[in-house]
Amino acid sequence: MLPTQQVMQRTIYLDYAATTPVDPDVVAAMLPFLSERFGNPSSIHCVGRDAREAVDKARDTVAGALHCDYSEITFTSGGTEADNLAVAGVMLAASERRRRLVVSAVEHHAVLRTADWLETLGFAVTRIPVDHEGRVHPDALAKVLGDDVALVSIQHANNEIGTIQDIHSLAQMAHRCGALFHADAVQSMGVLPIHVRGMDVDLLSISAHKVYGPKGVGALYVRSGVRVQPLAWGGAQERERRAGTENVAAIVGFAKAVEIAVAQREEFAARMAGLQKRFLGALKAAVPEVEIHSPARASLPTIVNVGLPGMDGATAVVALDRMGICASSGAACSSGAIEPSHVLEAIGLPRERAESGIRFSLGRATTEEDLEAAADALARIAEGLLEERPR
Repeated sequence: MLPTQQVMQRTIYLDYAATTPVDPDVVAAMLPFLSERFGNPSSIHCVGRDAREAVDKARDTVAGALHCDYSEITFTSGGTEADNLAVAGVMLAASERRRRLVVSAVEHHAVLRTADWLETLGFAVTRIPVDHEGRVHPDALAKVLGDDVALVSIQHANNEIGTIQDIHSLAQMAHRCGALFHADAVQSMGVLPIHVRGMDVDLLSISAHKVYGPKGVGALYVRSGVRVQPLAWGGAQERERRAGTENVAAIVGFAKAVEIAVAQREEFAARMAGLQKRFLGALKAAVPEVEIHSPARASLPTIVNVGLPGMDGATAVVALDRMGICASSGAACSSGAIEPSHVLEAIGLPRERAESGIRFSLGRATTEEDLEAAADALARIAEGLLEERPR
């Protein structure tokens, strides 16, 4: 049987791609705005002006990190809303002759489900297949482009297997047919360099809680001159792109988290790459039959997606949790049934193998000892599977 007893003395967190702990310096930056500095940034008195100054400073920080203008940053409630606003906002504002959206098959559900909704409104959606590494080939994009395309939306880096896309080349192709380009950089922020001008993107989404900031805040870069239909109506906040009183404390925390992430990025990415390499070696040594789903090249150093023949990923994640290890499965619950990862199916894995996927994601507090313990735990699960198989 799969292991059920608690065998670890402490919790080992290997799910940083899902969320990260808030950095203590971020908490310290936020605290004044949860107490004495409580103003509404839209108020014209001194208390409101103080809050407005804090939001303006935060916007400058985030814009600097993305190498764009202050006015091109719209704060949102997170990466999901940023994706929604980018995709739906552009399509709803597009001209009548451009009614088609192009997305990849491995996008986050924040993009894919927005695309599904747009189809109910009469928009056309083209979903591009990817190769066995989850990569969109320029030829595949070229085949589906036309002068009816308003927007192409492709992730900078995949949240399940870590594949990094060549955003600059893909964006240039979209622009040649007159389409705009959106990149979801929620998973890559703080790991990869992000320069929106150099990437040639028109819109780009990021989120605070993936870079050791608070949950409930994100941002959308919108290149100057790009029209986006608001999805929330009310006040004139965020240059009338998103109504609602700004979450000042969260925005301040977001900016501090981005500042720290940018300052530490190179050192962090190099350390993660070393840990990832050692983890892959430990996994292969402990579990020779392990299948590595993350690509060996052009992949985030923070994500390792694996599977075992005959293993159910969701069940294995529960077993790992009982052993004190936090990981995740790409499986989703739909109408009471567990569905395999759409990303693993898109890279060509049969359903049984797609159901076996487990994502381990590394972060600032991850140690080599943590990863050795995770490899050992997966070996225990593999032993349980072998015992259950008919001889």
